[in-house]
Amino acid sequence: MHHFVFLPLMTAMVIAGIVMAVTGSSNQLVWILFAILAACILFLAVMLRQHYALGNQDRIVRVEFRLRYLEMFGKRSAAIEQRLSFAQIAALRFAADEEFEPLLTRAINEEMSADEIKKAIRHWNADCMRL
Repeated sequence: MHHFVFLPLMTAMVIAGIVMAVTGSSNQLVWILFAILAACILFLAVMLRQHYALGNQDRIVRVEFRLRYLEMFGKRSAAIEQRLSFAQIAALRFAADEEFEPLLTRAINEEMSADEIKKAIRHWNADCMRL
């Protein structure tokens, strides 16, 4: 509904408002305001869609961390995850498996920032699929 109905309809409304304002029809100011309002709603809808996508990706990063921790240590990561910020979790995902445990320990004990974690990584695993 969002991509195939709402966004095209809002785009058509913006275009119609601009056309009606430019063609010199009566109530030109009303059409200008209509076009501006429709454009603002369209912009907010596109930004909200992007916000939802990024929020979902952040949740996926957390799930990846939990799965990796479970695979490597054979136990749940809830206690460890509470001691880390999201930025630290996101930075740790770039570390190779052999670097993950020492970096995780350092990140917790030394309260390393995400940038410090990234700088400490020697074998970088790039993430080319993030939006």
